[in-house]
Amino acid sequence: MIYVCIPSHDEAPTIGLLLWKIRQVFAAFPREYQLLVLDDASVDTTGEVLEPYTRVLPLTVIRHPERQGYAASVEALLRKAVDLTDRPKRDAAILMHADFTHNPQLIPDLVRRIESGADLVVAEGRIEGEASRAHRLVRRHGPALLRGIISVPGVKDVVSGFACVRLVALRNAIRSQSGRLLVTDGWAANAELYWRAGRYARRVETVPSVERHDLRSRPSRARPWATATALWAARRTLRASPVPPPPPEPSPRREVEAETVTS
Repeated sequence: MIYVCIPSHDEAPTIGLLLWKIRQVFAAFPREYQLLVLDDASVDTTGEVLEPYTRVLPLTVIRHPERQGYAASVEALLRKAVDLTDRPKRDAAILMHADFTHNPQLIPDLVRRIESGADLVVAEGRIEGEASRAHRLVRRHGPALLRGIISVPGVKDVVSGFACVRLVALRNAIRSQSGRLLVTDGWAANAELYWRAGRYARRVETVPSVERHDLRSRPSRARPWATATALWAARRTLRASPVPPPPPEPSPRREVEAETVTS
């Protein structure tokens, strides 16, 4: 099962069409899939747009009555996927945005990488259609603001919001934390997710992608200076909440002894 997780807030003009495009992708790329959308206290007609799709698509909608933000929405979606799966070693969750920034046509490539043995696949974005030079600069150089704190082997674009993670790695990351999985917000939360889940990934891969910033029906909610400042401030928060080391794998001798005892 592929759980497509989409956090949304006031995305009425795009969310319905995005869901239909994802349906078309899976029609041509037959895999079991489940759409999980979180409506983070939208004040537009996002809820009304989503309601009829629940009757024609494999769609579950989660609603926050009060705005909780991007990281809380992402975490709620990913925890829902972990709760639903009965095969965490096979199933995976895809995280993507609701505003057409991310192209659903990349989903098959992400899934194939997971099926080939990767546990985390990050779509590294190349920006197109962004008029603001400041926004382009922050998007391009934002990952550098977390350098020395966040390290995900092989991944340069750690702030990308488009990725696929095997649910066993995600489940282990959630279990390793005594409270919330994500303690930062915004772009930093993406990096934190890959950092924490990547610790339990046997293999991490990336795929190139194009981020279309000219297809949104609304202005970007990211403010360049505020985004850069938040990324830098996240360093202290992440330093205070390090990724715990993964538990040691059992030695072959112990595995043999365990099999002997149970046989």
